[in-house]
Formats: sequence, C-alpha cells, structure tokens
Amino acid sequence: MGTAILGAGIGAGLVALGAGLGIGRIGGSATEAIARQPEASGKIQTAMIISAALIEGAALFGLVICFLIATR
Repeated sequence: MGTAILGAGIGAGLVALGAGLGIGRIGGSATEAIARQPEASGKIQTAMIISAALIEGAALFGLVICFLIATR
C-alpha cells in the first residue's frame, strides 16, 4: 500500500510538472507569434486557449488516475 501511495504522489507531481511546462511553452510561443504578426493575434489567442484547455483536461485526468491508485 505504501508503494502505491508513493507512486501516486510521484505521478501527480509529474502530471503537474508536465502541464506547467506545456502551458508555459504555449504562452511563450503565442507571445512570440503575436510579436511577429500582430494582425493574427485573435487567431493565435484562440488556438492558445484551446490548447491550454486540452492540456489542463489531460492533467486533470492524470491527477484523477493518481488519486484512484492512491485510494485503491
């Protein structure tokens, strides 16, 4: 049981780290793209928000799986 909790904790940490890195890269790339083409900022922001929402959804799914493993 202890190793399951340890594994779930490590998994939750990795999920949070991956989501943070993904959203950080999206934000940086979107800022750079808007700086290069300001007239396309609306389309870039829309794509950025959709991508960030998908990453957050995947991170939430990963956290739920980790919590299910920990409470098993």
